[in-house]
Amino acid sequence: MDDQNKNLILAIALSSLVLLGWMYFFPPPEVPPAPEVQATETASADGPVSTPSAAVAADAATNQPAEEASVSDAPRVTIESDRLTGSISLQGGRLDDLALKDYRVTIDAPDIVQFLSPVGEQGAYYALYGWAPGSGLAAEDVPGANTLWTAPAGAELTPDSPVTLTWDNGKGLTFNRTIAVDEDYMFAITQSVTNGTGNTVSLAPYGTLARHGEPADLKNFFILHEGIVGMTDGELTELDYSDVADFEIDPRDGSRSEIKQVEGDGWIGFTDHYWMSTLIPAPGQAFRSSAKYDERRDIYQTDVVLPTMTLAAGETSEVTTQLFSGAKEWATIRAYEKGGIAGFLDSIDWGWFFFLTKPIFAVLHFLHGLIGNMGWAIIALTVLIKILVFPLAYKSYASMAKMKELQPEMEKLKERAGDDRQKQQKEIMELYKREKVNPAAGCLPILIQIPIFFSLYKVIFVTLELRHAPFFGPFQDLSAPDPTSLLNLFGLLPFDGPAPDSIMALVFIGILPLLLGISMWLQQKLNPAPTDPTQQMIFAWMPWVFMFMLGGFASGLVVYWIANNTITFSQQYLIMRSHGYKPDVFGNIKASVKRKPKAGKE
Repeated sequence: MDDQNKNLILAIALSSLVLLGWMYFFPPPEVPPAPEVQATETASADGPVSTPSAAVAADAATNQPAEEASVSDAPRVTIESDRLTGSISLQGGRLDDLALKDYRVTIDAPDIVQFLSPVGEQGAYYALYGWAPGSGLAAEDVPGANTLWTAPAGAELTPDSPVTLTWDNGKGLTFNRTIAVDEDYMFAITQSVTNGTGNTVSLAPYGTLARHGEPADLKNFFILHEGIVGMTDGELTELDYSDVADFEIDPRDGSRSEIKQVEGDGWIGFTDHYWMSTLIPAPGQAFRSSAKYDERRDIYQTDVVLPTMTLAAGETSEVTTQLFSGAKEWATIRAYEKGGIAGFLDSIDWGWFFFLTKPIFAVLHFLHGLIGNMGWAIIALTVLIKILVFPLAYKSYASMAKMKELQPEMEKLKERAGDDRQKQQKEIMELYKREKVNPAAGCLPILIQIPIFFSLYKVIFVTLELRHAPFFGPFQDLSAPDPTSLLNLFGLLPFDGPAPDSIMALVFIGILPLLLGISMWLQQKLNPAPTDPTQQMIFAWMPWVFMFMLGGFASGLVVYWIANNTITFSQQYLIMRSHGYKPDVFGNIKASVKRKPKAGKE
């Protein structure tokens, strides 16, 4: 077997071992069991009695966030900013209507992305806030999911004008909820209560995100996390919808839930491919977080319950939490993290290779800002990566060139050793040692390239910045497969090729996959074909198999692969020539297409 082919097979085997080893030593974190609910003692006129805490009452209250009462006829407060449009229902004070002005459903469609939606619509998704009763209060004494709030006439929520909702329970408690929004996607919700009852009361503020059913556009792709995401005291938690649905049944209310007590920084919410809603207590605020699933009504929800407040007669207390609801833009989320939301950038699914995906995207984002075109930014990133790994590539290609020079002497050693393979291997290794050649050096660029390739694939697939990012001509969405094919004359005719998930797309592939196959084929021709017929056939088909395999991948990834192959070809050609070996590319191409003589003929 040719040594170069041995190196390739060895590289594939070692790469598989690296991935398997990583999965073994760094498995995904196990979901910890939910802590048991403890009763707390509260004072009463008759002395201390054991009753459920307000936090536990909040768990019960938030288990019913989506009562099927219609909210369509309830009064609403308009939300309007440069990036958001929507409204707040005064029934429950629900933030349940939100659309993202900067993002279209598809490139050509005028419809903007509708993110949150009220009860009664398909895929209802909304945020609720309220108070859970403690000692001295009943459920009807505090605002809940269907409380009808009042707002000032003509109120409109904008970045410059917060809105305050008010509700009086008629028994001496007055509740206010002030909602503010910044220039991007962050809402600040300040809940306050004034105790005019003449008695001491206790109650706990909470926030809830509720989602009716799984999202209609759920990808269910292994490389992407969709579902519940949260940070608890520096530990990231990612739960798929199926994980939540498999929780043990909570005996208190029949829901399936997991509850955590957070002592410091944290947040919890739902993440989609490109969008996210997250409940965020103030930094350093202890809170109780939970993920729940009500299988009777097919409702998923996340809750944040703050510590119980005790108010003496005449006292007022307030608490402020935040709600992120919008697009997972790297720069925006990074700014919020720098502003004090611990670990918020980890809400983007960087994967196990986060130590590669994070810096790769940071550099890509910088290059995009510098160049102004994501396609050229990917090519520039490829050049930078090749520069970084050039020292290893140089050693590899120099070693390959040296081995080519030693090929005649190796053939002589094989002839002298005959069938004694042990003697043959011993003399070959002595030759390598004498000539200072490392046969494994050719594996290094491949081993390095595999995690880089996977990380870049992750970045291109997961990050919002690649969505609908144009390159040139027909390539107007680098997160989508190549839209060209023979059917539209590779983009010359004004319509797209076959749908990416159709059988036709496997046959009529685009121009980018074709260029990928050609670049891999040319790279092979730097070396003569293997003498073994089986290997020769495998290597001959490999570029075209990859061409069809990667044809349905994001076009941004294919752009990277083409650029990488082109640079690799140039590097290998020049380095091998500088070490005395002159690759006969055209001769190897000619030999590969030369017709073999028929059996029995010279």
